[in-house]
Amino acid sequence: MAYSGPSGLLEACVVAGVSNERLKELCLGRDKDLPVEAEVLQVHAPPFVTKESSSNGVDQDHAPAFSRAQRRRSFKKRDRPVSTINDSGKINGSAVSDDLSVPQNIDLIALPQLCFPDGLRITNECGEDSYHFLVFTDVFGTQTHGVVAQYCKPIQFQQDNVMHKNGHQSAKLQRLYTTYCICVISKYPYYNALRDCLSCFLLQLKTSRMSEFEEQVKEFSAKLALVPIPPPGPLHVVFNLRPLRIELPSRLDVDRPVLDLDLHLPFLCFKPKQILQIISCILMEQRVVFLSTNWAKLTLVAECFMMFIHPLRWQHPFVPVLSRQMLDFIMAPTAYLMGCHTYHFEEVSEEIDDLVLIDIDQGTVLSSSLDRLDIPDVPLTVRDCFVFRAKGLQLHYDLDLCHAGSRTDINELRAHKRQWQHKVNSVILNVTMELIVNIFSEVCDFLNYEHRVFNSEEFLRSRETTDHTFYKRVLDTHIFHSFLRDRLNRKNDAFTRMQLNIRSETRRMRVMTESPRRPTIEEVNRKNFRQENGLNNRLGKSMPNLADYGLLTVPVGQISTRTMTLQSGSWGPSRPIRTFKLPEFPPPLAYHYVQKYYYDLIGQLSRAISTATPDDSALLARYYYLRGLVNSVAGRRVDALGDFQSLYKTDMDIFPAELLNTLVESLPAEERKLAEQRTDLKRLISRVKRENERERLRSVDGGAVKRFELPKKHLHVEDFVRRVQESGIVKDLGTIQRLFEALTVGVDASSQSVFYLAVDGQQKQVDPETFRFFYSFWKETEAAAQDVDLPAVVLEHLESDECVYKLSSSIKTSHGVGKIAMTQRRLFLLTEGRPGYVEITKFRDIEDVKISSAPFLLLRIPSLKIKTSFRKESFEANLKSECDLWHLMIKEMWAGRKIADSHKDPQFMEQALTNALLMDAVVGSLQSQKAIYAATKLAYFDKMKLEVPMMVPKTTSETLKHKINPSLDQTSPQAVDVLLYTPGQLGVSELDGGGNPKLWCALSDGKVLVFDAASWSMQQNSVQVGTSRLNCMLAVNQQQLWIGSKDSFIYIINPRSVSCNKQLTEHRGEVTGLTLEERVDKFSQTVAYSCSEDGGVIVWDVSSLQVRRQFRVSCDRLQSIQIHKGMLWCCGRDCVMEVRRNGTVHRKMSLPDHLLSSPRGFSSFLLFNESEQLWAGFADAGELCVWHCKDLNKPYIRIQLKDCAGVVCMIKVKNQIWVGCHGRSAAGKARGKIYVVNADRYTVEKELVAHTDSVQTLCSAEDRYVLSGAAQDDGKIGIWKVE
Repeated sequence: MAYSGPSGLLEACVVAGVSNERLKELCLGRDKDLPVEAEVLQVHAPPFVTKESSSNGVDQDHAPAFSRAQRRRSFKKRDRPVSTINDSGKINGSAVSDDLSVPQNIDLIALPQLCFPDGLRITNECGEDSYHFLVFTDVFGTQTHGVVAQYCKPIQFQQDNVMHKNGHQSAKLQRLYTTYCICVISKYPYYNALRDCLSCFLLQLKTSRMSEFEEQVKEFSAKLALVPIPPPGPLHVVFNLRPLRIELPSRLDVDRPVLDLDLHLPFLCFKPKQILQIISCILMEQRVVFLSTNWAKLTLVAECFMMFIHPLRWQHPFVPVLSRQMLDFIMAPTAYLMGCHTYHFEEVSEEIDDLVLIDIDQGTVLSSSLDRLDIPDVPLTVRDCFVFRAKGLQLHYDLDLCHAGSRTDINELRAHKRQWQHKVNSVILNVTMELIVNIFSEVCDFLNYEHRVFNSEEFLRSRETTDHTFYKRVLDTHIFHSFLRDRLNRKNDAFTRMQLNIRSETRRMRVMTESPRRPTIEEVNRKNFRQENGLNNRLGKSMPNLADYGLLTVPVGQISTRTMTLQSGSWGPSRPIRTFKLPEFPPPLAYHYVQKYYYDLIGQLSRAISTATPDDSALLARYYYLRGLVNSVAGRRVDALGDFQSLYKTDMDIFPAELLNTLVESLPAEERKLAEQRTDLKRLISRVKRENERERLRSVDGGAVKRFELPKKHLHVEDFVRRVQESGIVKDLGTIQRLFEALTVGVDASSQSVFYLAVDGQQKQVDPETFRFFYSFWKETEAAAQDVDLPAVVLEHLESDECVYKLSSSIKTSHGVGKIAMTQRRLFLLTEGRPGYVEITKFRDIEDVKISSAPFLLLRIPSLKIKTSFRKESFEANLKSECDLWHLMIKEMWAGRKIADSHKDPQFMEQALTNALLMDAVVGSLQSQKAIYAATKLAYFDKMKLEVPMMVPKTTSETLKHKINPSLDQTSPQAVDVLLYTPGQLGVSELDGGGNPKLWCALSDGKVLVFDAASWSMQQNSVQVGTSRLNCMLAVNQQQLWIGSKDSFIYIINPRSVSCNKQLTEHRGEVTGLTLEERVDKFSQTVAYSCSEDGGVIVWDVSSLQVRRQFRVSCDRLQSIQIHKGMLWCCGRDCVMEVRRNGTVHRKMSLPDHLLSSPRGFSSFLLFNESEQLWAGFADAGELCVWHCKDLNKPYIRIQLKDCAGVVCMIKVKNQIWVGCHGRSAAGKARGKIYVVNADRYTVEKELVAHTDSVQTLCSAEDRYVLSGAAQDDGKIGIWKVE
């Protein structure tokens, strides 16, 4: 099949003006009152030359120009005289009919109207050249862009050797002028660059002969078609078009469009408050019409606003220039954004109601139906922040030049202006991105990712009352729906990155908790501060999507007005812009010259690649990308595949998947055979096919987004689980199942049942009314907690992160009359009369809780007694009807605290708190005699404490420092497959990744989490590296962290940006081990080794990521490797081998005789430089064997590990060997133990009961701590002290 290459700068070039026949009529004076109608005179579109048109006559199946031939259609121009203007300036005519090839989405019928939106006139004055800009949108929403240059040409008409003037013979020459336009159409919005190109071309036209006009336009078009588009990133393409040097900027990142605009223009036309009004109109999808007397301003200003709302995207008609013949477009019933001349203001405003009319020249925003625009403002704090930022913008170029001398070189002057504009654009992008983040950041708090649900009602409830109108109108738009879809797809765009950059440390710590959200004391103080300043923000929010606090930014009330840094949302000063200059253009209509141009360009890129340093992989990737583009256009498809393959090792973010798919499908049989002879290209082709199949199966709309709704049908347990997770109340599967049991407890037949039992073997169901009562009570309780007004004297006694979760009614207690308040840490009495604080107890200090009865007149009232360790007398409270509920809740909190303290795992306390609040909601919603019994179904920890003593062995408790749960955002635990600790870096800013040490955690299915090892808080969103299990990690240097995967790839993460954009794809099997060779000196190159299960070993040059050598060793599943004294040691299931650098086996050690029958053999091994020892563990045996490196025939020490079924992993810390194992408890349940073995005495010093499933991985944190990760049934990380 014919290959249609990548799109270049030019899609088409169209010349429009007056036809020759019409000019003749005008010159003869006939029909002079008829309007002058413009039409298309010329169309030029690539390909301009092909090999068929060359002199050798050999067939050619590719077009030697950047073209999109598959998107062409034929346009047949009507028969008409074609203009030719001879050297003396006289018009001749000849009738021909042309078939023109044009891009499919360009309407040549309407194009002349857009090129001449004011209409076309014949004048006796020569007007100045003018430029304006167009946007074309096809039915699929794909945009192309046009830059129009209008210029005047004189008209002379001669007939029968007599000059004619207005129909009368005249001896004098009448000089009339008509306007022609040249419209350059591009797939990319290069408005400034294309305007510069047209300026250069018009200068050339004015000094050339008129008879060469059509050929010159064609040559100009063909030159622009030779210009490749730079990929996203820090490399711009530069080319000469005399007298100017034109620069094509690259996209800022993959998700942004090209930015070749002056983003400060709207700030020169409007005040900040008007800019916010316009953005509000766009976000609410109003019908918006821009007006100006200057056609160029319409598109430029409208496009600026499209950039301001990024990452939200306008989904409706976008026609920033309407000619007078197109004004009926504004009658469209849908939302739109259009533009027209100010002359039509009255006509437009009178015809249609509810239009938003934006006068660019006057800087006003009006409504067509009201004196005042009725559009809700953005939230107040968001507005204040934006206005503050906007006032600090430096928008006047001349002010920055006051100190500078005059520049005598025009290209130098233009380069300086571009540099200034780039800086201003970066700041404005950050200001507008901050605006969008402040408006929408907390949306992520109300998303359920598993079921793709947005709880809009709860989100609205969390907003300021004054902001409800704004958010209600925004939440129902297409533009917001698309934004939600990107958030649910966890898109890592500029919005997400800025959220991470500006979130507070408090919110960063909250990622480690699973508790229901209530306002903390810190937030209560902030709320009081706002109320004092006239602001009323109820901080009530829905239950969290438990681990998604990491997605949240600072609440708008905390917005800082510190100086904004440039790195936040765009390419800042840390990413310097480089330029690549294209060769001089050849004669563009000769095939062999064009081919030579491509070869010169390929050679130039090759030299740039050879001179670039391997450390600058971002720049290398852009060179490879450009060379791949040029190779594909020049017909060197196999070379193009090789260039795109190189992106795996340099920057996969710019991998052109669609182009590569087209390239692979177009490969002729001979070239495909040639490509498949190269292993890397064969694998690339197969991977492209797999990805193509996967893309076909993928949802077209990127996944639907649902709004949360209460159920209308009875719910079985599966449906109930889904509904509760969608509601955001709780995610944990076990907790929801216990809640289901509580809500399906039976009642007497005489009572009015709102829930159902299992009858005659039928499954239990929850009635929709029950669910509604439960959900409503939960939300009411949550809202009531927001309005707890704690006096200042009380706030002083509470921690800043404490929340009041439950408040009793006013009761009599042994400490006076008041209300009992429950936080996650304590119970206290909020005394009445004179407000005060009386500490009842912290949960960890409770010794006993029981219900008794207190005498009251002739009655005995139920009372609650709490005995604590720091008071002799018990606290007693006459809780009356609330007594049973408080008794259950306090016992659950007490049990949770005890278990959390003994296991050093705060998540147990968070789970207990959730259980207690669910008890409260169950009792409040059921309102029946069995409500308390139903609530006991949720007393998980209280029952656990009674049924299974949760005592932790003393040694384990003393050694364990802390536990963290990396699976908080999951419905069930995930296995922790690999852990890696990386030390901190001095002099690294927070925006550049931070200087704190990090803990890297690989979970199931390719997810990598990053923790700040100084605070153990989640530092970043998860990084997805493939979809398979990850087996090993290696910190190669400060710029590279390697991860070996089951899918045979090595993924490379940049530790500073925490992004994965490189892959090593040379292995053919599951990557199981990585190791680093020690450098001989600081000048030697770093070398890394990797191995795969099939015995393959690859030696890598780390700086260039090139393969130095590779070999294969013979064993049963190669599992790990280690460098020892210049030799490579390889561990398989059946043997351990010492291998020379060339891959030959030096020595081989088999399984010990007593373990020869072990089906899984060796599991791990360690080598010590100091004692020349080799330690090995076995997958099916609870023992360690120690060999001396000089004698591998037989182990000389065997160390038995009690209650161990097999060794999984080992690490050396100081003089200790920490061994992670799997086994079973006495009750037959899975258990993971860690054995600490003294390496000198060969004795087990400690036996640590670490996890409730096998220990999967161990790593050391600077020999101070050891971190352990558990398999799926446990899924937690343990942090252990090293003695």
